[in-house]
Amino acid sequence: MLASPSLLAATGTLGATKIKRLVSPCGIKATLAQDATVPLIAVEYAFGGGSTQDPTEKPGVGHMVASLLDEGSGDLDSKTFHERLDGRAIELSFASHRDYFRGSLRTLKYCKEEAFDLLRMALTSPRFDPADVERIRAGVLANLRHDSTNPASLANRKFFEVAFKDHPYARPAEGTLESVPKIDVADLRSYLRSVIAKDILKIAVVGDIDPEVLCKLLDMTFGGLPASSNSTPVADVVAAKPPQRIFIPLDVPQTFVTFGGPGVRRTEPDFMAACVVNHILGGGGLTSRLFREVRDKRGLAYFASERLVWMDHSAVFVGYSGTRSDRAGGTVEEIGRQVRQLAEKGPTQQELDDAKSYLKGSQILALSTTSKLARTMLQHQLDKLPIDYLEKHDAVVDAVTLQDAKRAAARLWGDGLLTVLVGRSPVP
Repeated sequence: MLASPSLLAATGTLGATKIKRLVSPCGIKATLAQDATVPLIAVEYAFGGGSTQDPTEKPGVGHMVASLLDEGSGDLDSKTFHERLDGRAIELSFASHRDYFRGSLRTLKYCKEEAFDLLRMALTSPRFDPADVERIRAGVLANLRHDSTNPASLANRKFFEVAFKDHPYARPAEGTLESVPKIDVADLRSYLRSVIAKDILKIAVVGDIDPEVLCKLLDMTFGGLPASSNSTPVADVVAAKPPQRIFIPLDVPQTFVTFGGPGVRRTEPDFMAACVVNHILGGGGLTSRLFREVRDKRGLAYFASERLVWMDHSAVFVGYSGTRSDRAGGTVEEIGRQVRQLAEKGPTQQELDDAKSYLKGSQILALSTTSKLARTMLQHQLDKLPIDYLEKHDAVVDAVTLQDAKRAAARLWGDGLLTVLVGRSPVP
């Protein structure tokens, strides 16, 4: 008989689907949206840490670990491990982000025991065979060499270097051409010991599985992990204050522009208002001010967009544009003009209403598959949102007033932009 999970009182709903918090007999916590519509199970999980836990002199360690965890484990070499995955159509992936080491598992319900067992092996007994390490290293270095001549990659990397200076957020998660060759197996195993632990683990599961069965699988998969992490504390930081402009010469036909500045953290009251005005400025595709004024009306750029990026210890807004070299000056000037105008006057009531309607509708589309719902449920845990946030989301959006939107716009863009340009000639 399976031990019964502890079902916590808090629940949320999405249509007819209930989202429950549960705790396994071994104390593994998860949220579950049980759905028998199709015989699939999607698991999303995250360990606190990510690339902030890379050694200062060796950025890229977490990225290497993520690339190697499915390259053989226990008595299974890389070829055999992948044959086991492919033979059952099991999807297993890992990634190192700034604040979290994340993973996902997709499996048919009929293969769930084997799928969870392969995940357990990947997390607890990775082989890191020399041939696999060197093959993955070669691939990472090839990507980094490509990025060294890619204007978008150069602009984005430089933006975060300038914005965060000596903070871990300034370091590239993928590493550098100088750091990756120095990473050895001892670094990989040290990273695992620091980050892979139960006390910094969040899990979200969606699909055709009973709570009792899930708890047994969670204990089997994660129950043997260390109880406590050994991660290095990360300080809060505010991004560098605009205005600043940096030019990187590169002989390419298209100039790439990355622009941004300090943002609004997820825990702050103005966050949803910031989301609304962000959509109005650059997040709304064909309807955003940047697309309409920079690309469509004036034909200055191939694209222009902007988004909010929030992290555990900071937040920024970041925008992107690509244009011909001879139009880079006009593009940067028009982006700056649109930003100043929205900061000074705020949006119109019609823009506010349209943005709210979009944000409410896009929330439903973002939950349209098992995998998307699992990712959203995990993100809500990482953002420390209540389990019933999906039910409250529309009300939170509707509560944003025109005054809230004007305040958020002034806060985000009132100081101007930190701008990085990569291309043939500097913009005056």
